[in-house]
Amino acid sequence: MRFGIVVFPGSNTDADCWQAVATFPGAEPQFLWHKHDTVGDVDAIILPGGFSYGDYLRCGAIARFSPIMGAVADFAADGGLVLGICNGFQTLLEAGLLPGAMLRNIGLKFVCRYVNLRVENADTPFTRSCHEGDLLRIVVKHNEGNYTADPETLAALQANGQVLLRYVDAAGRRTPTANPNGALDDIAGVCNATHNVFGLMPHPENSVEAALAGGADGRRIFQSMINTLLLSRAQA
Repeated sequence: MRFGIVVFPGSNTDADCWQAVATFPGAEPQFLWHKHDTVGDVDAIILPGGFSYGDYLRCGAIARFSPIMGAVADFAADGGLVLGICNGFQTLLEAGLLPGAMLRNIGLKFVCRYVNLRVENADTPFTRSCHEGDLLRIVVKHNEGNYTADPETLAALQANGQVLLRYVDAAGRRTPTANPNGALDDIAGVCNATHNVFGLMPHPENSVEAALAGGADGRRIFQSMINTLLLSRAQA
């Protein structure tokens, strides 16, 4: 299974994503340069975190115009799996591949800490290795992770099961202190209506090896994608 990892000027977790994917047997990571207008023969695409184009204008606002994003949009339209992490999530929002928008964190400060996430929908290509209600402990590190959407969009997200992760405390409860950035409805990650494009602010690529601090809960996101791809091949 080939995972294409898009590299924008200013990406800084592209190598982390490469290493995370490489820990899974049979998964082959490869970099995709932002100036390319094709994604090649990949099975899934990851837009990594960082500060693409220096976060000028807005986070992801310039990256969305990179030549590679046209190919990413086509890949997604054909049903391909696309994962956007942090700045990658912001870029997917700016490109219109995910609904909603991103604002500065409450308090206007950069946040870097571990958070607890509750799986709200386990029936997607990105969460099928989880159960609804499972708690994941994964790090966040961002300045602009305050997810927002208009009331109609929020209602559609809730009705269609597009909210995949919410910020909660260690007991799984939604509390103001558990939300690190003020995100609407405690949303940490959403997918598109067809559930094949997913964006989240936390960094699963930094939580894939149990020997490291923080644990390996991030593996479940990547494992879900791999299981989805394996199932698709078996049914082909």
